[in-house]
Amino acid sequence: MGTGGTGGAGVGDIVVAIDDGVMLLDAAGPGQVWHWAGQRVRFASPDGRAVVTDIGAPLGVEGAISEFAGRIDTLVVPGYAVGEPVSAALVDAVRVVAGGARRIASVCTGAFVLAEAGLLDERRATTHWLACADLAQRFPRVSVDPDALYVRDGPVVTSAGVTAGIDMALALVEEDHGADLARSIAKHLVVFLRRPGGQSQFSVRTTIETPRSTGLRNVVDFVVAQPAADHSTAALAARAALSERHLTRLFRKEIGMTPAQYVEQVRVEAAQALLESGDDGVATIARRCGFGSEETMRRVFLKVLGASPTDYRNRFRAPAR
Repeated sequence: MGTGGTGGAGVGDIVVAIDDGVMLLDAAGPGQVWHWAGQRVRFASPDGRAVVTDIGAPLGVEGAISEFAGRIDTLVVPGYAVGEPVSAALVDAVRVVAGGARRIASVCTGAFVLAEAGLLDERRATTHWLACADLAQRFPRVSVDPDALYVRDGPVVTSAGVTAGIDMALALVEEDHGADLARSIAKHLVVFLRRPGGQSQFSVRTTIETPRSTGLRNVVDFVVAQPAADHSTAALAARAALSERHLTRLFRKEIGMTPAQYVEQVRVEAAQALLESGDDGVATIARRCGFGSEETMRRVFLKVLGASPTDYRNRFRAPAR
């Protein structure tokens, strides 16, 4: 593992473009990865002045972003609090120097800076799961992948929220320096070189909106209360005293998914909670949550979360007290 400051063979400086309010971990996490890979990491701001991070700590810089034009290997744009307006000065500075960089990367909501600069037009990208819908709505020329931990589209790489920037940096170190060094750094950081699952394992609970219709709300509440019950479309329609067709139309209009998709999401959430905090085996949890069998739950978890129930439990189980 490198000690930093020497630069990798054939690989130049990492320039981290920051402004006031930058999330400290977004900047420091990936920066640490590249530092340990032996690359020089340089922080720069639009006006060359030190910035104040999201936690109030000052963060020094080596100069203005424009001063590094033509000398950047990878230009990195960390994120800011979800919903915070993007700094126009930062957008302008990034737009000016991006063309001379070998690679451009963003962490978390740093993707909004790239999008404002026009660097994500006609490209695939991701950002923090809380901001994916906003990114897609505000920038229709960007194809947003809400589940990916990071997305590579040509010379542009975008990562999901906060610690996903470390995943992205490790992937780029592996690309530049090989798997052995990337694996060594991952072990030193006590993280996965390639962690299981995507963002859905964090965001699935937020994808179900509360319905406005009282009858529909009663049905969805019943599914949550008893995930193992018979929740076929016919059974749900009977409970709501509606036709299956009308119920399905209401689900699509008010919740944004079919009855079957909703039931699947609720059952996954119920299983997640039991895997995180309970001691029951996977087969027992599968039955309690309405999957019927361990294999069925495994297939659904892989489809929805990108991780098996066992992998999910190993990652998120609460430590014993």
